[in-house]
Amino acid sequence: MISPEYVLTMARYNAWQNKELMEIVEAMDEKALTKDRGAFFGSIQATLNHLLWGDMIWLSRINPPYPKPEGSIAESAEMWPTAAAWSADRFRCDGLIRIWAEGLGQLDLTGDLSFYSGVLDRHVVAPLGRCVVHMFNHQTHHRGQVHAMLTAAGQPAPVSDLFLMPEDA
Repeated sequence: MISPEYVLTMARYNAWQNKELMEIVEAMDEKALTKDRGAFFGSIQATLNHLLWGDMIWLSRINPPYPKPEGSIAESAEMWPTAAAWSADRFRCDGLIRIWAEGLGQLDLTGDLSFYSGVLDRHVVAPLGRCVVHMFNHQTHHRGQVHAMLTAAGQPAPVSDLFLMPEDA
């Protein structure tokens, strides 16, 4: 379904997009970041927090040496109280996703992934490749929400077109 090259491209894209977001949100004041803007998780900060928590939970499933994050999905939106705290852990997580992606071979993307889903409150077995694609789609979905909230807040939103990703990203 997917290749190591696809995974590495998406890992690079994820890190590039998050770096662009860091520059914007670190310059915003806390009130603007935490204002409820009607998105699923409410604010820009809460959505970014959930996205980082989601990446951490998926990384713990697909790359077991990576530890499972604290808290539940319900708590995920409040886990990082500031843009600076979020940025530090976001940078670390993006590096770990990239390192994992750089080490993949085709066989590493085959087979099933078995895990407990707190959202579903049950054990799940799903194709590993599909779970990896889901992780990257989840990132894009929530960054799209952040993009819309930034635009509505009068902030610049980063260019998000994959084909415009710099070669050195």
